[in-house]
Amino acid sequence: MDFSNFGVVSFTAQAKSAAFVDYLAEGKLMGTVCKKCNKKYFPPRMDCAQCLGDDVEWFEIKGPGKLVTHSTVNFGPSGFEEVQPYTLGIVDFPEGVRVLAKISKKVDPAGIKSGMELRPVPQKLSEEKLTYEFEA
Repeated sequence: MDFSNFGVVSFTAQAKSAAFVDYLAEGKLMGTVCKKCNKKYFPPRMDCAQCLGDDVEWFEIKGPGKLVTHSTVNFGPSGFEEVQPYTLGIVDFPEGVRVLAKISKKVDPAGIKSGMELRPVPQKLSEEKLTYEFEA
């Protein structure tokens, strides 16, 4: 797969981290870690911004993590008209990364609070499109 299979709106098909989409298809949310300096990245990077190394390996982000902040989007950008309103959250994971994603509609909006535990769940949008969201 390539990046044209990721998300609601795709702007590129080619990326050095295209394996990210293959992992989503396997039900895994993955980040990368630099083997030289141990800096972790999400979204995944194949080149380290800290030491400029290019020897990285993949690691799985399983959680649960803690919700840092959230915001409800009532008027989303192009491509998201059918899903609004939706809530976005930033979650700190014990694997050492922060991840931004939509919070599942399965989570009661009235119950969304900073500090709550959420886990990442890969989602199939269609036969060809994949994404991920947070669930409690």
